[in-house]
Amino acid sequence: MSLPGWLAPLYDAPRMRAIDAWAIDRQGVPSIELMERAGAGLADAVASMAAESGRIVVIAGKGNNAGDGFVAARALRSAGRVVDVLAAGGLSGFSGDAATNLERLGGAAPLPLEHGIAADAVLVIDALLGTGASGAPRGEILAAIEAIRAWGGPVLAADVPSGVDASSGETEGLAVVASATATFHAAKPGLWINPGRGCAGAVSVIDIGIPEGSPVEADVGLIEDSVLEQIPPRTTHSTKFTSGRVLIVGGSPGLTGAPSLAVLAAARAGAGYVTACVPASLSLIFETRLLEAMTLALPEENGFHAPAGVAPLLEAAAGRGSAFSALALGPGLGRGESAAAFVRAVLEGAQLPVVLDADGLNAFAGEIDSLRGRAAVLTPHEGELGRLLGGGGGRIAAARLRCAREAAERAQAVVVLKGDDTLVADPDGRVAVNPGATPALATAGTGDVLAGVTAAMLAKELDPFTAACAAVRLHALAAIRAAAVHGAEGVIASDVIAELGAVRRR
Repeated sequence: MSLPGWLAPLYDAPRMRAIDAWAIDRQGVPSIELMERAGAGLADAVASMAAESGRIVVIAGKGNNAGDGFVAARALRSAGRVVDVLAAGGLSGFSGDAATNLERLGGAAPLPLEHGIAADAVLVIDALLGTGASGAPRGEILAAIEAIRAWGGPVLAADVPSGVDASSGETEGLAVVASATATFHAAKPGLWINPGRGCAGAVSVIDIGIPEGSPVEADVGLIEDSVLEQIPPRTTHSTKFTSGRVLIVGGSPGLTGAPSLAVLAAARAGAGYVTACVPASLSLIFETRLLEAMTLALPEENGFHAPAGVAPLLEAAAGRGSAFSALALGPGLGRGESAAAFVRAVLEGAQLPVVLDADGLNAFAGEIDSLRGRAAVLTPHEGELGRLLGGGGGRIAAARLRCAREAAERAQAVVVLKGDDTLVADPDGRVAVNPGATPALATAGTGDVLAGVTAAMLAKELDPFTAACAAVRLHALAAIRAAAVHGAEGVIASDVIAELGAVRRR
């Protein structure tokens, strides 16, 4: 398994151990040199966070992370800074490079944690737990984390905030909430995936001298803007049919806005021909609202989609002259029994890639295994994924990476778990992470926009993983542009749609 070039690798703890071992054992890089460079990078990071004067407090644990902190303390003292070193758990029990750098520290000896963080401290360096730590902090480490949180000033985390699982972003117990994290060699998944992301602050990567060419491959990566280069452009030979034909299926009484947004988003993202498939009694609303789209009125029950509409929908999807390329199912569908039955029947008969969104997902609450292989892409938020897997949205929020992977494997579909750290999980285990967008997306309708954009990407015959990643990044960049115009608080979903074309032009 390898990541495409438009994903920047994020290495989990086992992979980072393997990379370190390769550098030391195969490339002959002394481990003490790696620690020296890590600590020097930490010391350099202090300059951008704290004034030229003022006390720095390094709080050290027991492993190599403590050794990085000792090197940083020595470098800062050599530069004339006042540095306290607090040892959580005393000065015994150190070994290897950490013990060597404790001996090299120079200046005042480390103090016990009970000494506390000095009142005149301007910055704390968290050197308690490293990348390999997992589980809930206990004992002196927990006490140190509590002290850092109680202090409340700016914190620089060494490699990963203590209490955050570097591989997943999970936090079983209390964790340090850092202002910034200086991470070594490469960023880790837990620094970009919530809840760990919310603890990491601004992330910078320190080059510690590991040579290029490591054989270790990551299975998690950050989506880079270059993913948009995968989207086939329109050419002078393109037609509305070759640009991608999309069906948007949804709508119910009081919920006509959602499918309308999805239709407009698909068109603005580059689909050449978009049709809104809606309950017949609501078709006039869509005919009036959607000037650039076609409307297919389907048989219904009291304004809701019903099984009687499945046959004409699938007949339209097959097309007389040119078949449709993708279908988005769910925006504004409603949760009635007839709508749920309609969704199930559509998925049984559909012969084109399906994006299952919103109430399309809710039709399978607690039954994700019955979705296996029937949709190309699922686009849930935490609540919807909680209903699919069981256990509620709180379970998903606590373990986003694990739950996204579980859902992708069980459904045999790409899963887009929405959030500012949107995750795109492939059934093969690869996961792409959106590097963040803007709070502007925290408004009604933006999920419907993403469903439409994803369908447009599938209609351009991108594989589902690439299509989902391209859609997520296009959607995020459009929101950033919209926020620059309207401010994050003023953006509405249609503002995001309006910026999709500008992002693609760029």
